[in-house]
Amino acid sequence: MSVYETIGGENTVSEAVEGFYAKLESDPVLSEFFTGADWAQLRTRQRMFLTAVLGGPDAYEGRDMRAAHAHLAITDTDFDLFLDHLAETLTEGGATQERVAAVCEALDPLRREIVSAASEGTDEWGSQDSSGGSG
Repeated sequence: MSVYETIGGENTVSEAVEGFYAKLESDPVLSEFFTGADWAQLRTRQRMFLTAVLGGPDAYEGRDMRAAHAHLAITDTDFDLFLDHLAETLTEGGATQERVAAVCEALDPLRREIVSAASEGTDEWGSQDSSGGSG
């Protein structure tokens, strides 16, 4: 059974995307990446993307992750914050910690495609921050 099926499919993904984008819009760090963006279009693409990456029907028609994010100078710290907001959204929606972990594990390999800048205080991607986490 795919992660998509395990978490409840289309309804769960749609609800999660709505809650998740509300968090992104209000986040002072991540919202800067979306200045001037069409939030409705982003939500639609995110639903398609998450559905595909989690093993649901693949209707994603957006650009590949590297091309879509290359101009944004996203750091590991930014990517981790993105995953934190998604995990929080899924948890608030009733997902078990096991399911939240499965979703984050499914998305983490995309880090290599999305992260294009060193985190503050480092000169390498994926290096350790002062707290010992990736950052």
